[in-house]
Amino acid sequence: MKNLRSRLGSPAALAALAGMAAAAVVLSVAELAGAFFTARATPLIALGSTFIDFTPPWMKDFAIATFGTNDKVALFVGMGLTIAVLAGVLGMVAYRRWVLGAAGVLLMGAVIVASVVTRAGVKPLDALPTLFGTIAGLVVLRLLTRQLWRIKIWPEAPADRAAKGTERPASTRRAFFAATGITAAASVMAATGGRLLGAARSNIAQARQSLQLPEPATAAPAVPAGVQSAAAGVTPWITPNNDFYRIDTALSVPEINVEDWELRVHGLVEQEVRLTFQDLLDAELIESHVTLTCVSNPVGGNLAGNAKWLGVPLRDVLKMARPQPGADMVLSTSEDGFSASTPLEVLQDDRDAMLAIAMNGEPLPLEHGYPVRMVVPGLYGFVSATKWVVDLEVTRFADSKAYWTQRGWSERGPIKTMARVEVPRSFAKVAAGRVAIGGTAWAQTRGITKVEVQIDNGDWAEATLSAEASVITWRQWSFDWEATPGPHYIKVRATDGTGEVQTDQRADPVPDGASGWQSLMLTVE
Repeated sequence: MKNLRSRLGSPAALAALAGMAAAAVVLSVAELAGAFFTARATPLIALGSTFIDFTPPWMKDFAIATFGTNDKVALFVGMGLTIAVLAGVLGMVAYRRWVLGAAGVLLMGAVIVASVVTRAGVKPLDALPTLFGTIAGLVVLRLLTRQLWRIKIWPEAPADRAAKGTERPASTRRAFFAATGITAAASVMAATGGRLLGAARSNIAQARQSLQLPEPATAAPAVPAGVQSAAAGVTPWITPNNDFYRIDTALSVPEINVEDWELRVHGLVEQEVRLTFQDLLDAELIESHVTLTCVSNPVGGNLAGNAKWLGVPLRDVLKMARPQPGADMVLSTSEDGFSASTPLEVLQDDRDAMLAIAMNGEPLPLEHGYPVRMVVPGLYGFVSATKWVVDLEVTRFADSKAYWTQRGWSERGPIKTMARVEVPRSFAKVAAGRVAIGGTAWAQTRGITKVEVQIDNGDWAEATLSAEASVITWRQWSFDWEATPGPHYIKVRATDGTGEVQTDQRADPVPDGASGWQSLMLTVE
């Protein structure tokens, strides 16, 4: 224990602590100043967004497979640990060689500034919060390092003696810890104040709550009775907004005033079109239940959801622009710079692809694209479901590449036929006798006509399908099994409306979605 206390009180450990305290000042001061700028101007958001931009597909898949919809939380935790380690190293360098430590801090500030100014929709002035934070952090690091130099019981550090000032009064560990504690407390207060001030300055959430949605010109067909699986525990047929999966590249949810929002439709068109949010409210809106699926969804995964959407048909918008012959793709871009490539013909047919403004009877949640997002049945989200959409460029696949296409994913992303078991869970223990198995299957635009279950490599048995609302929504199923004691394996597969059976060939999500049959094990007692 004495040895541990000695190590924790060593010059290196306390110098590392000084570096971490300085880093906290950098981030908190930038957070406070950032309340007067765009949220994407804060260091953590800018660094995290830049990291996401350069993330290889395999790492993205690993993060989603491991952390699911908590991938952004995991990223922030990882960034925090990384920053703490780097800050600790810089603190130790500054203690030994102040000039080198200060240069390291300035270099990190320059990296953050570069991350900030290269974000979409960010102006050069948005780098000011990072500059303020870097200066404040450098001052704090200098002050704490000077205190360490003045602790007389330590051997002299090989730093510039003139810079240390050998005649200054001695300091103590207690004084250093007090200064560090005050710094940490001030950092927490500054960061909290920045968050509160930013929230107070933003009225986007209030504007969303007060938005009055118009009645649709074409209401969604009534949902037939019996769409919910008979097996207890299967996910609701309509996914509540709070439970709907969220996978996107935005670390900070864009806050867009509907009065400022505008959609530009341009490119290979006869007439460039610009639409305001009021134009959408005044248009003939359609309402439709549509199931969305993420391309990163693993076999048996939960990155799929079903909701009722309200919006303007994209075919009507494109009809106003009149695409030119030879165009075969629409490149949609979001407020935060994300882009998706969608086949032009998909947006012009009768599948109810839309610019959605509402979800399950309320304005789009901020994290799901408020005020406007794209909803396209039958395609994975990475090529269709652009949130916070502000730009549609009619172009050609040969001429333009979207965000994930540039990173090795496919240009087109038709959703594959998939069935999953939701109850019982894998590795569950159940009592012998009647066991209800149930889940969900989807093949958007083709529909599901059959789901089959296999127990222990036996014959495939047909499950009971719940009612079908439409071919662009998922379909649930159930299966009653007389379970006998012992370990058992369950597999499931679906058949779509074209008669094609879900493939058993396993494939990773990259480049165009996972495939294979879900298999799970449980124990019957």
